[in-house]
Amino acid sequence: MNHVTRAIHRGFDAVQLGSIELFCKAAEQQSFTVAANLLGITPAAVSRSVARLEARLQVKLFVRTTRQIRLTDAGKAYYEQCTQALQQIRDAELNLLGKQREPSGSLRVSLPTTYGHHRLLPLMPRFFERYPKIKIELNVANRNVDFVEEGFDVAIRLGMPDDSRLVARKLEDVVRGTYASPDYLKRYGVPQTPEDLHQHRCLQFLLPSTGRPFPWFFSIDGETREFDLQAMVSVTDDVLGAMTLAKNGGGICQSFHYIVDEDLKQGRLVEVLKDYTGQTRPYSMVYLPNRLMSATVRAFVDFVMEEIGSRE
Repeated sequence: MNHVTRAIHRGFDAVQLGSIELFCKAAEQQSFTVAANLLGITPAAVSRSVARLEARLQVKLFVRTTRQIRLTDAGKAYYEQCTQALQQIRDAELNLLGKQREPSGSLRVSLPTTYGHHRLLPLMPRFFERYPKIKIELNVANRNVDFVEEGFDVAIRLGMPDDSRLVARKLEDVVRGTYASPDYLKRYGVPQTPEDLHQHRCLQFLLPSTGRPFPWFFSIDGETREFDLQAMVSVTDDVLGAMTLAKNGGGICQSFHYIVDEDLKQGRLVEVLKDYTGQTRPYSMVYLPNRLMSATVRAFVDFVMEEIGSRE
């Protein structure tokens, strides 16, 4: 046993472990100064610790400028491995102390505005009640976050991500439809085929990531096809802007049924072109593989899958 202890001590001592913790904090905050302030030490101490790690590993972990720092590719890979290892140590300690049964700590979640307002946020009070010791930050915005650069734990996204580094679990398939207000249809008529939309005021959302219009799809002759639409009105940043315009007679919009369900029930919107509806898209919950090792992240993932997702 003494031999093993000495071997571990020689290969990975307390100074190196402390340097790794400082490196991770600097990576999370993207600043030596902010990390130092949070830890109650000097920025120079953080910088020296990182320099010791870089010398030991013989790689650059950060690209430094006068205003900020950012992880190199090697730094990103090392950060992921280090956070996983540190979390395992924390969980092991909590387990020994009997605290692992009640998750605690911070959790950062990114979700799109529509899915947030209409699906996830109404459920969150139950999560707060179940896990009162978890401090949660919910970023509600129409953009895809970078997990490493921005320090997020979980994200909800439309579709299934192509990034092989991420774990994706499908929550549900949602149906897309085409909608307008009764007043608009009374004034301008009801389109009978997708081609009729060329004679109507169509409201199209521009994707923040590309600036391109969110495509409209219809089921034609048993196949789902993208429709070449010349939108009369474009909405940027907030997709719900198109919904508000449509509800007030501004034109025709295409959206997912879960967003307009209440407006349909209340008669504020009417679905048109039902014979051409049928296309669905999946919503997914995504996270880095090591994140699920955290009891806090695992509690959130299990909660959302229980409330919304497909049971596995």
